[in-house]
Amino acid sequence: IWTELNPIAFRVEYVDAGGVPTRTLRAGNPDAESVVFLHGTSGHLEAFTRNVVAHAEYDVHAIDMLGHGYTGKPERPYEIADYVQHLIDYFDAVGIERAHIVGESLGGWVGARAATVHPDRVQSLQLLCAGGTVANPEVMERIKTSTRNAVTTDDVELTRKRLRLLMADPADATEELVEVRHAIYHTPEFVGGVDNLLSLQDMERRTRNLLTPEELGRITQPTLIVWGRENPFGEVPEASAMHENIPGSQLELFERCGHWPQHEQAELYNPISLEFLRKAAR
Repeated sequence: IWTELNPIAFRVEYVDAGGVPTRTLRAGNPDAESVVFLHGTSGHLEAFTRNVVAHAEYDVHAIDMLGHGYTGKPERPYEIADYVQHLIDYFDAVGIERAHIVGESLGGWVGARAATVHPDRVQSLQLLCAGGTVANPEVMERIKTSTRNAVTTDDVELTRKRLRLLMADPADATEELVEVRHAIYHTPEFVGGVDNLLSLQDMERRTRNLLTPEELGRITQPTLIVWGRENPFGEVPEASAMHENIPGSQLELFERCGHWPQHEQAELYNPISLEFLRKAAR
């Protein structure tokens, strides 16, 4: 991670976002348009360390979302509206009027909802293996069980398995990432709040938060959808349906790729993202 970030100046700091201490990695050009990276369920900002340097012509932000990583963990089950409010609070705290949102998995779900309820704050949208359009009991149980097992048992192998579950090639779940995630998973705050961030794996709660085709059809921002053909948490038809429902969206399917396209296929993803962002510029 240090080697990947080292070519440019960056800083990791904590920002008060609506009363929630929020860990953020900031880099790039503070006078340029903002690009905000949002990770998936039980993830953290290190999911994007292979992308920060490539996007350094922009004002880059990668954050630990509400209840995740080292960000504050209010004691309540989190729904999509909570994540969106935290994101907007972060924008306000750091002075972002409008941003390009890059959301992976849960981050894409949050970004898509933000694009419809706060359209003036979202300039463009990238949905990387985004969740939120289906409620598959088998996938939900896999996420819930693998995460809870890794958090409640101090066995690094369970964290390693949880990360490898995301990747088409297990080597992409580097030992450094395993160490970072294991440390996060075993902070007392994370252990105590794990059920709050897994709350969207409850069928009733998930269903009322889903992105409907009608809502996707109201997304007017330029939208890029990126999907791995070996995504363990969602098959290609989900991506195709998003593409069909979001007017004018662009769909890219990556071979030999699981649930982290921006990490697993960074050499392919970064140029596609940059070309998309330049077209979506003000």
